[in-house]
Amino acid sequence: MSDARQPAPGPGPGPGSGSGSAERFDVVVVGAGFAGLYMLHRLRGLGMTVRVIERADDVGGTWYWNRYPGARCDIESIDYCYSFDDALLHEWRWSERYAAQPEILRYLEHVADRFDLRRDIAFGTSVLGAEWDEAGHVWRLRCDDGEIVTATYCVMATGCLSTVKTPDFPGLGSFQGRWFHTGQWPHEPVDFTGGKVAVIGTGSSGIQAIPLIARHAERLYVLQRTPNYSMPAHNRPLTEAELHDALRDHAERRRRCRESESGIPLPPPTDATLDVTPEQRRARYEEGWRRGGISALSAAFTDFFTDEKANRLAQDFARAKIREIVRDPEVAELLCPTHHIGTKRTCTDTGYFETYNRDGVELVDVRSDPIEEITPTGVRTRDRHIDVDVIVFAIGFDAITGALTEIDIRGTGGRALTDTWAHGPRTLLGLQTAGFPNLFMVTGPGSPSVLSNMVVSIEQHVDWIADCLAHLRERGVDRIEATPAAQERWMAHVADLAAHTLYPKANSWYVGVNIPGKPRTFMPYVAGCGQYRRECDEIVAAGYAGFTLGQDANTRQDRDTQQEGART
Repeated sequence: MSDARQPAPGPGPGPGSGSGSAERFDVVVVGAGFAGLYMLHRLRGLGMTVRVIERADDVGGTWYWNRYPGARCDIESIDYCYSFDDALLHEWRWSERYAAQPEILRYLEHVADRFDLRRDIAFGTSVLGAEWDEAGHVWRLRCDDGEIVTATYCVMATGCLSTVKTPDFPGLGSFQGRWFHTGQWPHEPVDFTGGKVAVIGTGSSGIQAIPLIARHAERLYVLQRTPNYSMPAHNRPLTEAELHDALRDHAERRRRCRESESGIPLPPPTDATLDVTPEQRRARYEEGWRRGGISALSAAFTDFFTDEKANRLAQDFARAKIREIVRDPEVAELLCPTHHIGTKRTCTDTGYFETYNRDGVELVDVRSDPIEEITPTGVRTRDRHIDVDVIVFAIGFDAITGALTEIDIRGTGGRALTDTWAHGPRTLLGLQTAGFPNLFMVTGPGSPSVLSNMVVSIEQHVDWIADCLAHLRERGVDRIEATPAAQERWMAHVADLAAHTLYPKANSWYVGVNIPGKPRTFMPYVAGCGQYRRECDEIVAAGYAGFTLGQDANTRQDRDTQQEGART
């Protein structure tokens, strides 16, 4: 076992040689996407020894795996990037308003090269289990190559959308053609030319992929269970003037992102929907539609997410746009969603609804005609058989918690995280769970996470964790744990905020209903990036109120309970 203060090993196949020996670090980080790379950079700046463990063969996180046609961010490129280094900001040139997957991956590869990050990352390695060793005061991470990595602190930078929902259709193993999952796309190009293709799913991935697949396939069948709202991206190349202006004012632009609700620099709305005339309301919606993006309509009025009638007016506008675009009235109606707009992830698209005007594209409503099985030659629904050569599953992820619960994480007393979260995830700030000392999550449940610009939220969480570890070191302690009482107060706060919105009414992956057996819990914090940041800062200013520093949380809580009893 190496001393915790020795430099981390150089590049290689991973930590050790497969013999089962353990290496000791100050911090082990799981994941090398946006969160893991920045976490490594910050921890190095503190002089800490770090090992990052990454299951992929290179950096990128979700942008390494999601290589499907049309994959791109739904936050403008200028805002979907790091802000911690001014030189990095100025040397990278985004080519489009909304960057595509290859460009985002090149950006993250550039960051890894620029800061020499790869030498501390074990690629091609999956973490199977992580167990807190109370006696040794370390986390022990068990990897799929047989290695054990130990560290005082463990940071799970595993991402909110990184564990795919596995296709479970009967008969899939018999299919004689090719099939793909958008979240596990092959690195080599997939040629659809002249083929008959079925795309199952019309969430964000499907909405991005379908227009591109339709350009090449002879016949495309879109199997839709639930239609989704999608706003036009109006994607285009960025001009040098736009880049220059954005960089000149980037500090102020980023400040507005950090203090906003969604992590983007749009000014907050000031009017309620019914406080303006119908003509003014229509003009606001039209302005947003012309601007495009996920906030095209939601940024227009203050009560978009809280008032049923206000939301319905926005729904009506969006459905009218679909009916204008799609020429076949029956197809248009099938594409019109009925849920509260914004309560499922609003998509952005380039020509999605227009795709249904193409010859050779057929929309199949599998809510009225459900899929029964996959056959050797295609897809059988209740009423028909669809012959295809290729099936694309755009069925999404076990979101927010999946990447954590698929690892056997065990805290004090050997208690499993899956047992602790059996009735829904429990955290303090989305950063820690009681009973799991020195274990941090980046953008975990109970934080803005997927309701925000993820890079803004990631930077805030990484900075909070790094500053926390520096604070612990200054105090001469090496343990921090959320208290159960503070955790319950936080989760009640998160639930109360959500209950005052329309979000929990939708059957969305925000509440986990897409995964059989997953407890229905609305997981994100809805009050926005700015308010969340203020609440985090207040906890730090109060001496990390709600966290126990330097001793066992249960011991501290027992002592506090005894003191409270003595006072009463």
